Amino acid sequence: MALLPILEFPDPRLRTRAAEVDPADLATPAFQTLIDDMFETMYQAPGIGLAASQVDVHKRFMVIDVSEEHDAPQVFVNPKITARDGDQVYQEGCLSVPNIFADVTRSATITVEALDRHGQPFTLEAGGLLAVCIQHEMDHLIGKLFVDYLSPLKREMVRKKLLKAKRNAA
Repeated sequence: MALLPILEFPDPRLRTRAAEVDPADLATPAFQTLIDDMFETMYQAPGIGLAASQVDVHKRFMVIDVSEEHDAPQVFVNPKITARDGDQVYQEGCLSVPNIFADVTRSATITVEALDRHGQPFTLEAGGLLAVCIQHEMDHLIGKLFVDYLSPLKREMVRKKLLKAKRNAA
């Protein structure tokens, strides 16, 4: 397995809309290795979710594990939210927007349909942190970031802060 580079805001590639995954691709060793590499990258970062778009692979899939022990990995291929209910405010962060956190309002519960890593369809009802994480990662697949929920002024402040941090690191 290998660690993958994570794109960081304001990289324009993060705004790319991901294409559907051909289910036949799931059977390939290269795709399965990519999934494993994404999990390793997410755990190392550390994070609880990673969309393929964040590692410059613009296909509609993501990996998630909201467990404390990192023992509940989930793969969502071509996910679609089919039902939403209620609202919840959660303080979100993002591996593509390091060290920035903000309150975001999302649906409290969702129903999502997707394929698993082996191409088997499944339906999942999720609430709490898992629902937030699924919605957050699905936003990445359409080129949207959690900072897009912020005011233009706050978003610009985040952009400047990250560019300054990058300059200081170099």
